[in-house]
Amino acid sequence: MLGIFLGGLGIHRFYLGHTALGITQLVLTVVLGIFTLGLVGLWGFIEGIMILCNAQVFRTDARGIPLRD
Repeated sequence: MLGIFLGGLGIHRFYLGHTALGITQLVLTVVLGIFTLGLVGLWGFIEGIMILCNAQVFRTDARGIPLRD
């Protein structure tokens, strides 16, 4: 749910322990969001959908611990 509602800010990445990607999403959303009219925020929204669909990429957190369903 974090990815869907706050995905553009990278909150779901911070929660999973991927701080570098979270910072990247946050910076890109703030800097490029002005020029692209917020379309960069779709990146996080799409990742939120992928997490809900249990995509292979999002089955573990940054330390390799499996996420619960």
